[in-house]
Amino acid sequence: MRVALICGRYPDGTPWGSLNIRIRAQALWKLGLHPDQPAARIVGPTPPAWWRADALRRRGIRR
Repeated sequence: MRVALICGRYPDGTPWGSLNIRIRAQALWKLGLHPDQPAARIVGPTPPAWWRADALRRRGIRR
C-alpha cells in the first residue's frame, strides 16, 4: 500500500490537499474487494435514505 499526501496553499492563502492511495490488486483480492470478484459488486438496491439516518440515531450520532 502506498499513501501520498500533497498539500499547499492557493495564491489567496486557502489551504488545499490531495490524498492518493494505491493498493496492489493482490491485496484487494485477498479481502474480496477486487473489482473482478463477484462479491465486490453491488448486487441489490441501495438502502433507502432513512435507513442510515435511523441507524445513526440509534447509536446516538447526530449529523
